[in-house]
Amino acid sequence: MDSSLPFFSFVSFLIISATLLFTATADTIKVSLSPSHHHHSSSSDPYQILNNLATSSVARAHHLKHHNPKTNITSSFLKTPLFSHGYGGYTVSLSFGTPPQTLSFIMDTGSSLSWFPCTSRYLCSQCAFPNVDPSKILTFSPNLSSSGKLVGCRNPKCNWLFGPNVESRCQDCDDPTSKNCNQTCPPYLIQYGLGSTGGLLLLENLVFPPHKTFQDFLVGCSIVSNRQPAGIVGFGRSPESLPSQLHLNKFSYCLVSRRFDDTKVSSNMLLETGSGSNDTKIPGLGYTPFYKNPNPAFHEFYYVTIGKILVGNKQVKVPSSTFVPGPDGNGGTIIDSGSTFTFMERPVFELVSKEFEKQMGNYSRAREVENISGLAPCFNVSGHRLMDVPEMSFYFNGGAKMGLPLANYFSIVGDDNVVCLMIVTDKGVSEGARGGPAIILGNFQQQNYYIEFDLANNRFGFAKRNCI
Repeated sequence: MDSSLPFFSFVSFLIISATLLFTATADTIKVSLSPSHHHHSSSSDPYQILNNLATSSVARAHHLKHHNPKTNITSSFLKTPLFSHGYGGYTVSLSFGTPPQTLSFIMDTGSSLSWFPCTSRYLCSQCAFPNVDPSKILTFSPNLSSSGKLVGCRNPKCNWLFGPNVESRCQDCDDPTSKNCNQTCPPYLIQYGLGSTGGLLLLENLVFPPHKTFQDFLVGCSIVSNRQPAGIVGFGRSPESLPSQLHLNKFSYCLVSRRFDDTKVSSNMLLETGSGSNDTKIPGLGYTPFYKNPNPAFHEFYYVTIGKILVGNKQVKVPSSTFVPGPDGNGGTIIDSGSTFTFMERPVFELVSKEFEKQMGNYSRAREVENISGLAPCFNVSGHRLMDVPEMSFYFNGGAKMGLPLANYFSIVGDDNVVCLMIVTDKGVSEGARGGPAIILGNFQQQNYYIEFDLANNRFGFAKRNCI
């Protein structure tokens, strides 16, 4: 774990918080916790920002690839705006509690638990990203809400994170299976590549003004975090995710262009509730089926099948076995809004990047920019009036084609003289880095696409849109 707190101290800190510092009544939670904040200087160097995002994308890929899981009525729509941020994510505003408290959450299709920074003494270490002051992160105040309560050890929702045998961990009860056992669900500790968070589970009201409230929504009250400058709302496929708890038929979004900074420009995210399962396809969208990985460790992710990758008119000779997980679950492609840059395992990445190098042979490599940005290949386009860059396309099972706009896979880096491929891979080639999804389609490649997760019909839809 990449943290300023040793792992043992981090876990011990949570256990002490759970056993000594939390008090509860039937209606409210009172928290008394006094960690100190650490402020770290941030960099506005564009090369460093890109290097941080590239490094974070690779680290997140390692985390996802070695995932260790916890074990005819009219529909209605809920709408919330999406904003992009310099630290790599897109956020939505959600309201919890009674009266509601509104906070920003990173929208993440690669994880399932939703959590918010909790209490006025919340600690976020190594969180001094551009435009983020760790000492001023907005937090949820449990003692100001009349609807929140700690999750009991015997509550079935505790099982969502800790499995059916969690009752055996109710050490403070003479009979852990007794209805009179009031011990709380154990503290959680979740890792996100380079970052992590930990705290206690709550049941709270999730409020969509003016008229929609979901009671007893399972949410994490995080006491400490590392490199996580905002809470996360989990849109994965596990029971604790927002789509699962709200029984969504579908959700969709359109990501505005990323500028590697915080912006006030936003687009809408739509959540479709209700028990209907309308099979109508939206005109103009390409669709491809979701499928479950054969390995339960990866059931949380949204898998799709890529049939082929084209650079220009040339099909990249990626082995077909890469596109479909084997019996061990390794291989395949997932859609992950929490990753910034698309990740490809090195054998796939090398085939793709070499095809770009071959077709862009009239440009010289910008090796120095590659070294400081963490991106490659980069090309010097100085002296060229027009950039001649081949199109990059993904063809999915079912015939849907995602022909990426140039801005979704190449970007100017530093000044107007260098462009880089915005796809990342592992630096090494060790077998230990293999496993899990071979391709992770990140949010940079999803810019200016209407993206639809049709859960009722188990399919992924997309089409180019101007999301601004």
